[in-house]
Amino acid sequence: MTEFYRRAFADPRLGPVFVDVAQLDLPAHLPVICDFWQAVIFRAGTYRRNAFGVHAELHARVPLTPELFARWLELWTATVDDLHSGPHAERAKLQAHRIALSMGRRLADVPATSGTATPASSGAVTAAGRRRRPSEPD
Repeated sequence: MTEFYRRAFADPRLGPVFVDVAQLDLPAHLPVICDFWQAVIFRAGTYRRNAFGVHAELHARVPLTPELFARWLELWTATVDDLHSGPHAERAKLQAHRIALSMGRRLADVPATSGTATPASSGAVTAAGRRRRPSEPD
């Protein structure tokens, strides 16, 4: 995971999303994302959060386009291929492909704005991916 994020942060297309928009705190994020991928690859049941909601909130600030997902998948696949082999590596790549397609399809239904939006101005996103009404509690 560390190597993937090193590459993603340095990537001219993905880096600005991770660094400037998401302002990803990698030391805080790594345990969460490792739990996610352990659940995906090893069916570990370690991830108990809403991955879509996080991405929908980010998408409200900067459009997460099919091109960005394609680049993410390209970098993910290259990193896995460079560092790992075997059935778990193949599952990591297959599941990443499925997740990228699914996330991209779902986000296409969530309005994105250009520039920076705050939850107050754009409406927070519910776990189901729909915009929360201003009167609705978090």
